[in-house]
Amino acid sequence: MQRHMPMGYKMVNGQIEINEEQAQIVKSIFIDYIKGKSLKAIAKELTERGILNANKKPNWNHGPVGKILQNVKYQGDEFYPRLIDEDTFKKARELRASVEIKLGRTQQFNAMKNQSILSGKIKCGECGETYKKYVEHAGKPSEKIKWKCRNYIFENRVLCRNSFFTDDELKSIFIEATNQLIKQKKMLEKISPQEPPKMNLELRQTDNRIKELEQGGEFSSPELADLIFKRAELNYEGSKIADHKLNTEKIKEALTGINAMTEFNEELFETIIKQMTVYKETFVKVEFINGITFNISIEYKRKDGKNGSSEKNGSNHTASS
Repeated sequence: MQRHMPMGYKMVNGQIEINEEQAQIVKSIFIDYIKGKSLKAIAKELTERGILNANKKPNWNHGPVGKILQNVKYQGDEFYPRLIDEDTFKKARELRASVEIKLGRTQQFNAMKNQSILSGKIKCGECGETYKKYVEHAGKPSEKIKWKCRNYIFENRVLCRNSFFTDDELKSIFIEATNQLIKQKKMLEKISPQEPPKMNLELRQTDNRIKELEQGGEFSSPELADLIFKRAELNYEGSKIADHKLNTEKIKEALTGINAMTEFNEELFETIIKQMTVYKETFVKVEFINGITFNISIEYKRKDGKNGSSEKNGSNHTASS
């Protein structure tokens, strides 16, 4: 246990405790990486400072630095006390993943081409991560493909216990939500024609006041700074209103001539769905591109056995716009 103990810890009377001197090194690695230093630059600096690595040698390279950034033990568990706070660990992990994808170093990057139309559209309502395909018993007669939260397994540790789905189950949820929207097409007419004029008036007044202050040379005025920020917010809200109307028209056009869906349509899914958010064993919130949502109730019993399967026991819906 001592030989395989991560840097930053020590054994005292049979209990693992934080090694304060090493812990400072580990923390500095996380901080430097989040601030923008590369793994190679961090390793070079540690070597130049004569810092001993896990093998008690003052020689570092990007490999050991990368392993430190990925080691979930630093978040604490039943044996290891927490050394790195959750927010810092998450930032470092997300940054590392984005860098590796940009450099094309992960299987995930190369496999994205083979992902289905559902990729990137399914989100976990428990932890906020997206869902991805997990292949079990690949190449064998017992091969199974399940959509699971990306945080389901990380570093051989279960981090999220949200529901599993097959392709067909997710497609069925989309079909049900779309059929409910078709039945309630009046929801697509609920666009307030009074909002844009009101927004434009407020934006115009804000813009005029900004010009007055600038013409008066009051560039350091706190009011000017607040108004510039407010103008940006109003511009954003105005663009959202415009998008809502445009996206509603897209949905109307896409659903023209469809009285009821009986099978999955990839083009329709890509056109009208923003995302589907899974809430553990309760419902999936299906959000259309104009903001209308339907909550499709589910009762899934996830099995953590060999096949990791899910069972659907029933479904109904609620809706909102």
